[in-house]
Amino acid sequence: MKLKNFIYIVIFMFSCTMVQAQVKFDAKVSKKRLGINERLRIDFEMNQDGDNFNPPNFNGFKVVGGPNQAVSNSWINGKRTYSKTYSYFLSPETRGNVTIGQATIEIAGETYKTLPIDVEVTAAVAVPKDGNNADYVASENVHLVAEVSNSNPYLNEAITVVYKMYVSKDVSITSSWREIDNPKYEDFWSQNIDAQGNYKVYDGKYKGEDYRYVVLRTTVLYPQKTGKLSIEPLTLDVPIDVPGNRRDLFGRRLTTRVNKTISAGNRTITVKPLPIEGKPDGFSGAVGDFQFKMYSNKNVLDAKEALELKTTVAGDGNLKLFELPSVNLPSALEVYEPERVENVRTNKRGMTGSITDTYTVVPQFKGVYPIRPITFSYFDPRTETYKTITSKEIVITVENGPVTAQTTQGLQTQNGNQEVVASKEQFKYIKLNADLKPMQQEVFFKSTLFWSMVGGPFLLIPLFIIGGKKRKKRLADVQGNKLRKADKLARKYLSEAKKNIDNQVVFYEALERAFHNYLKAKLSIETSEFSKESISKLLLERQIEPETVTEFIGLLTSCEFARYTPTSDVTIQSDYNKAVSTITAIDKQIQ
Repeated sequence: MKLKNFIYIVIFMFSCTMVQAQVKFDAKVSKKRLGINERLRIDFEMNQDGDNFNPPNFNGFKVVGGPNQAVSNSWINGKRTYSKTYSYFLSPETRGNVTIGQATIEIAGETYKTLPIDVEVTAAVAVPKDGNNADYVASENVHLVAEVSNSNPYLNEAITVVYKMYVSKDVSITSSWREIDNPKYEDFWSQNIDAQGNYKVYDGKYKGEDYRYVVLRTTVLYPQKTGKLSIEPLTLDVPIDVPGNRRDLFGRRLTTRVNKTISAGNRTITVKPLPIEGKPDGFSGAVGDFQFKMYSNKNVLDAKEALELKTTVAGDGNLKLFELPSVNLPSALEVYEPERVENVRTNKRGMTGSITDTYTVVPQFKGVYPIRPITFSYFDPRTETYKTITSKEIVITVENGPVTAQTTQGLQTQNGNQEVVASKEQFKYIKLNADLKPMQQEVFFKSTLFWSMVGGPFLLIPLFIIGGKKRKKRLADVQGNKLRKADKLARKYLSEAKKNIDNQVVFYEALERAFHNYLKAKLSIETSEFSKESISKLLLERQIEPETVTEFIGLLTSCEFARYTPTSDVTIQSDYNKAVSTITAIDKQIQ
């Protein structure tokens, strides 16, 4: 019996402990720094109902509103959620650091207290900020930040810009935001590493306060200039849900949606030039940490057989922003332009991977050909020094093929030197019989060419004067220029119609434009006058034969109807021929 009572006591104490552990009683303020002409809101919130609530004395503040009481009680999936809040609105009475004391309440026979809160009261602000204004609350609780990994990099050294959106726990974002302005990143090589909509929410700090944040975008930049460079801001339009003081039937706070435009702001970095001291002669701008090698896929082969010679740079750095060193081969090895292969990916640290130049080499003669080592230099920003890597020498042995004269001269016997025998073909390109002839010197001064060059420009002056007068007269003829332009357009559109003779709609549209521009050129009428009656009257007044006028009007009618009704290729060709003959006839008859 004693054991049973002991078990009951333990269970009761454990239950009481669990109840006490689940009780929450907190104090929250709308801001921890405000001007003396602003107001402060403080909420005392508990998750279980209690009695005898005692607020602090609010020394240094004047209570201008409250207490307002709000209760939320809901059941979700059989689980009860309860919240009760006492709200006060305070006006500061003095500047300085003011401490809001502890509030107390009794819950289930126990007394609970809130923690003291320190608030800084500053001088009056120009525009008092209302904590009850949804726009102000939204702007104070959502922030876009651009975090730059290195604000003082070297030229061509990778830096990372991470765009984070911080959202306090007092507001929420339930709808998607949109980008208003994207940075252009002038004077940088850039590549974005986007989250592509898969945003993960993290807990973090913003100016010492607890916030949630998401990483919107990560951008890798390689500065291409030295000095102070500006990173343009990313600007977003964000819908923010701000909870208000009103509640629904179930005690939940009603929210107000506010669309705010937030920007990360301009960031400025100072780019250092690469040091002059110690810069190698063959330095081509590589910045990072690299490895370099040169190798071939075969070292022994026959003449006219191809081999591949490769130079490879691998590591981390500006791989796409410099040139690989070129190889220098003996003249007996025919080499082709290299083929570039890039295996580069970009992550938060920058570019990483390898770049390879592959040369196709074809030896022409038998022999042994050494390929001298080549060097690759780069700047390491971590050690702030230049480093040079030298490749190994490669020896190419060509076993079978024609022999050059130089190779023959180098042959030796086992017992001593062999007499050198010059090849008969060695000097075949030297001409022994030159057939030289004496040069006849011609005196240029006072020659025919001399006087032509002296007097020729003076003879051209009258021609330029006459040509200038004609050009000036032509430019002054406004009406004539207008007619010539319209005539040129008519010929152009008629030519366009011929090009599109296989496309009925385009053909008749171009043909109709050609007719209209032709009439502008010949009759000096505007588009507003283009009715068939006025056209017929004007053509008859200009002594055009009635049959030609009827033919012209019929072609205009055909252009109008043929665009909407099927027409055979024969009819299209016939209409084109009629258009040519009609325009020719009008040109002959017009007065």
